[in-house]
Amino acid sequence: MTAIDSRIDTAAAAFQRNRDEMLACLAQVRAAEGKVRDSEAERAAQFRQRRQLLPRERVRLMLDRGSPFLELSTLAGYRQHDDKDGSLAGGNTIAGIGYVAGVRCLLSASNSAIKGGTVTPWGMRKSLRMQEIALQQKLPLLWMIESGGANLLYQAEMFIDGGRIFANQARLSAAGIPQIAVVHGSSTAGGAYMPGLSDYVVMVRRQAKVFLAGPPLLKAATGEIADDETLGGADMHGRHAGTCEFLAEDDADAIRRARDIVASLDWNAARPTFATASVREPLYDGDELCGLVPVDYRKPYDCREVIARLVDASEFLEFKAEYDGQTVCGRATIHGMPVGIVGNNGPITVHGAAKAGQFLQLCDQAGIALVFLMNTTGFMVGSESEQGGIVKHGSKMIQAVANVRVPRIAVVIGASFGAGNYGMSGRGFDPDFIFAWPNARTAVMGGEQAAKVMGMVGRDKFAKAGTVPSAEEEAQLAAMEAGIVQQFERDSHPLAGTARLYDDGLIDPRDTRRVLAYTLSICREARARVLRPNSFGVARL
Repeated sequence: MTAIDSRIDTAAAAFQRNRDEMLACLAQVRAAEGKVRDSEAERAAQFRQRRQLLPRERVRLMLDRGSPFLELSTLAGYRQHDDKDGSLAGGNTIAGIGYVAGVRCLLSASNSAIKGGTVTPWGMRKSLRMQEIALQQKLPLLWMIESGGANLLYQAEMFIDGGRIFANQARLSAAGIPQIAVVHGSSTAGGAYMPGLSDYVVMVRRQAKVFLAGPPLLKAATGEIADDETLGGADMHGRHAGTCEFLAEDDADAIRRARDIVASLDWNAARPTFATASVREPLYDGDELCGLVPVDYRKPYDCREVIARLVDASEFLEFKAEYDGQTVCGRATIHGMPVGIVGNNGPITVHGAAKAGQFLQLCDQAGIALVFLMNTTGFMVGSESEQGGIVKHGSKMIQAVANVRVPRIAVVIGASFGAGNYGMSGRGFDPDFIFAWPNARTAVMGGEQAAKVMGMVGRDKFAKAGTVPSAEEEAQLAAMEAGIVQQFERDSHPLAGTARLYDDGLIDPRDTRRVLAYTLSICREARARVLRPNSFGVARL
């Protein structure tokens, strides 16, 4: 393969301006995450008084020291529902992929330091996404539970879909994917089924509370009076109900027991082995990614410059390089793993769609994972494109994206507008993983275009009536257009997108190569791993 020859002048004023603006966007993301951490820290004294670890401390103790941990959807639900200022973001769960006793696992911990870990609508959707990842990537799932259950103020948004969490638990067990629940505190009402449907359960004495109805509800419903321990304490479940297999003295002891369970699974004995490939660093510094990509999606740049800082030795075998310059396709390796890359240098043209559709099928034929670097305002419009068959060729590209069998990882590095989001494997097309940079913009179109369309529609009404808008009416139309631009600015913002789980998290551009390598490794192992499924999952008898 030939190495990409970078043409970026890192001493140029434009490069420094891009870098400053990108780092400012990243600082906004980190500040939002920091606000959540500050909210957690405010509860530290209460946890210490109860002799408990904070949820994030539990996660750190569960993970192998010094091992990588990819936290996912850190800002799910940002400024949604009760989260008025961003301090409650994250869906009241801490979730991600890391190593436990040498085994790569998916962890999902109730963030009981925020509103008692009560589940929000976006927290529910985040849990469903974690289960989807665990099933698709064949990862053991560890639940670390301490939650007041669903936020009842939003039960209408959660009740039906919330049942999918329990259905998914049963399906995960039946698929042969082990689930381990550590109950650190309350897990009541519907939440009681989370440990009940797990394969292994550890409960902390004098802290865990697992029951369908707590003392107040029990008294109201039946008149019976019982205390927490009698109804659903750890000792009761360990000695009488048989809901848990292991009793622990405190959080640290429970985590030790969970790690022992993971070690006892002998999960790595069936881990697929792959030929060892050399890993060569890119020829160019990944730190330069912040300077070569403008924050403003309307400013063009060559996505090959991004590719040169992501792939091994900056080597790239470009496919049909002369056929279309706006959709870039080619083969490379990332940490020794072969990939097919599709990137954008503008709208997707007729030729670009045809090229990409063919390239995707070739990668599928060869079993090569796909990486999408998304920065497009959509498919090209206009009479020339329509006559050239943009609908037909765009549909073929979309068909290929939807049906390839190889892993797909998408990174939104700029605009993600209209059907371009679909053709580049956006969330609706179920990529294995999708991440976004802090400059990403996701919407049906740009705000200015939407405002112009609505303004033209408004003025057409006057024209059809044979009248001309008055000065006051023109002012109203202008105000409407300005309002639409502002609305699209808010709704397409990366924080708004990640809040709605359009992606699996906002990442530092400089971390992109590491994130791609980690997730590609996860996907490669999952495709090769053989599970031991059964019909109904493991029932607690």
